[in-house]
Amino acid sequence: MDAPREIPFHQSANRPHLLLGGDRELVLVFGVMAAMLIFAVMTWWSIVAGLVLWHVYVRHIRYRAFYPAKSRLTARPTTTRMRWK
Repeated sequence: MDAPREIPFHQSANRPHLLLGGDRELVLVFGVMAAMLIFAVMTWWSIVAGLVLWHVYVRHIRYRAFYPAKSRLTARPTTTRMRWK
């Protein structure tokens, strides 16, 4: 009776809702905005603006959450942990 009580927690209740590798709501908002620019306005500049907006968003989700410090581009990989404990 001294041990703490353990309650099983299903993994799906703790995972983030992702769509195309990003937050579901953020992807949907950017997708709708890009589609509105492309299909609702129907001019050449709106098509370019929609594609650029989508390209910028895709680049944004590819960024890592943590970049270890390095002295230069040709430096050897560091052994820094990805998360602080």
